[in-house]
Amino acid sequence: MEFTGGGLLKVRITGSDVGKRVSVRYATHASGTGAAFADAVGVLASWDAGVLVITRRTGESVRIAESALVAGKVVPPAPARRRGPAASFEELARVTARAWEPVESEALGGWTLRAAAGFTRRANSALPLGDPGLPLDDALERVRDWYAARGLPAYVQAATGAAGTQELLCAELERRGWTREMSAQVQTGGLAPVADLDADVSAVRLDRGLDEQWLRRYQRFGVPGPHVLQVLHSGPSVWFASVPGTGSIPAAIGRCVVDGRWAGFMAVEVDPEHRRKGLATAVMTALARRALDEGASAAWLQVESENGGARAMYAGMGFEVHHHYHHYRAGEDGRG
Repeated sequence: MEFTGGGLLKVRITGSDVGKRVSVRYATHASGTGAAFADAVGVLASWDAGVLVITRRTGESVRIAESALVAGKVVPPAPARRRGPAASFEELARVTARAWEPVESEALGGWTLRAAAGFTRRANSALPLGDPGLPLDDALERVRDWYAARGLPAYVQAATGAAGTQELLCAELERRGWTREMSAQVQTGGLAPVADLDADVSAVRLDRGLDEQWLRRYQRFGVPGPHVLQVLHSGPSVWFASVPGTGSIPAAIGRCVVDGRWAGFMAVEVDPEHRRKGLATAVMTALARRALDEGASAAWLQVESENGGARAMYAGMGFEVHHHYHHYRAGEDGRG
């Protein structure tokens, strides 16, 4: 920790250090024998309304009252380049879920029911990462009822190429008449090779928030509702990238969520008129360098299985398939 002359602790961080890796000591409570203290090391994700949020390498977020700070300083990034992208299915599934959080969620045993007014299947599907605590047919009935109450189709997100019971669940869903509507690959790779790409990042702007122009490049159908903004801003440490275009709409955009040792890349899009100019690579490289600064070492992304162009680009960056995930929809004829 930081000491001044005479051995006194001192706080040497401010709100301007958001996004940096910090080490702090803070008081947890006072007792008859004096105050109790705790330490936290991680990325300073925010400092608003007198509360600091620090995201540890594990992805855990710690909320600390500004008034409880005893000492704090900016510390160098962890030696991230020595750590690889190996991960269990459950670790990666939870990391990817935290990067795209729904507006509303409810636990069903080890399953999570997620809803965001229909914005993307990922934010509007049940995520089964354990035992639902009910027989499967009863659990699926609960899923159908939960989504019906919100005027949404019932989806379950399940994986293949993953350890555990995911493969069995996919088979059981299909046996019960649930239809596989969309499949995607979850790919992983080292973060440093992406950050080390020979890309011109001079035109890439990184921001904590997004504006209407970014959304117009991402959505292409006008300004979305607040539920979309909530999903896009969700995650432990979120960055948005943009490259100016010829008009007010960016030529390229991207989104990255830093969560402990992981950096997830999403919403990388390029104006068709500006493709084959290296803009997607520039966006990925700029975001990767920022994620390295925050202590991340491994990267992940999701790409639709039919998007051959994107898969080829990511393969050139060193990404490999970790597993596939699928969204199963309940049958409209009463089956499933």
